[in-house]
Amino acid sequence: MTGVPSQILPTFADADADAFRAFRADPPRWLPIAIDIARSHDLDVSSPHVFSTGTNLVVGLGDKLILKMFPPLLRAQFVSERGSLTQLAGRLHLPIPEIVAEGTRDGWPYLIITRLAGTLGSEVWRQLPEAQKEHVLRQVGETIAAVQRAPLGPLAQIQPRWDDFMRAQMQGCKARHTRLGLAPKFLAGLDDLLRDAAALIPMDAPPVILIGEYIPENFLLTCHDDQWSLAGLFDFGDVLAGCRDYDLLGPSAFMAAGRPGRVRSLLEGFGYAKPDFALKRRLMALMLLHRASDLNSHICIEGWQEQADDLVELQDVIWPG
Repeated sequence: MTGVPSQILPTFADADADAFRAFRADPPRWLPIAIDIARSHDLDVSSPHVFSTGTNLVVGLGDKLILKMFPPLLRAQFVSERGSLTQLAGRLHLPIPEIVAEGTRDGWPYLIITRLAGTLGSEVWRQLPEAQKEHVLRQVGETIAAVQRAPLGPLAQIQPRWDDFMRAQMQGCKARHTRLGLAPKFLAGLDDLLRDAAALIPMDAPPVILIGEYIPENFLLTCHDDQWSLAGLFDFGDVLAGCRDYDLLGPSAFMAAGRPGRVRSLLEGFGYAKPDFALKRRLMALMLLHRASDLNSHICIEGWQEQADDLVELQDVIWPG
């Protein structure tokens, strides 16, 4: 062994997710290939910056461009990202990345996209004054609604289909939350909620574009005259087509924190008035059925486990009003 990195990207089978994560965490093994890809498109490679977070291999090329490389086992994320950026181009008031180039290297599809300006939401969200959090959440609600007004186009074919996805999530819901340690008092109401969910969650309504992760890690914010506002949206690797309320879950769990003003701002921005019991019940069901659902880790409300004795009370804690 010479210690010189291979110039060929390895193939990871679906069962090799851990091996891929180890590979991603060791940039010297793949950064030379990323630089070679950038050079092949006559791009500046003088100051590459590796992003350590995220799912795929992501490299900043100067301050204008980003290269995203998707392993074959995550090709669905490439399809989702490429399709979403193409379909939403020019349709939103909010900047999203533009595709500059694309290609394939050793079976790995890649995208070269524009780099958005702004401050990552997760870096400043906690420090924002309450009124500014409400302002940003109203903008988040408006942005979700704007994305959902866009026609599906090719995203109508994205897999899994909403009805198949929901049925699979319902089937595995109780086992998932038992394994994740959800308190017995909440698990006790799961069967009733899942029965309600079958009627509450539309399975055949016209689907809309669902990003799935409207969370501070995927937003950029900017500050003008001491007022923070939404400045960009990125990461479209987990897009689904389905029930519109699904995309209220990320900001509800990670940003609204059960504060009445924040919840009201999010929902009004989205187009809802005061939430009624049916909406709260549907949102509670969808939160438990989300593909990344883990209430113990994701509900950012201090002491929420002690504030509710069952899932009905919990929905009022998360969506007061």
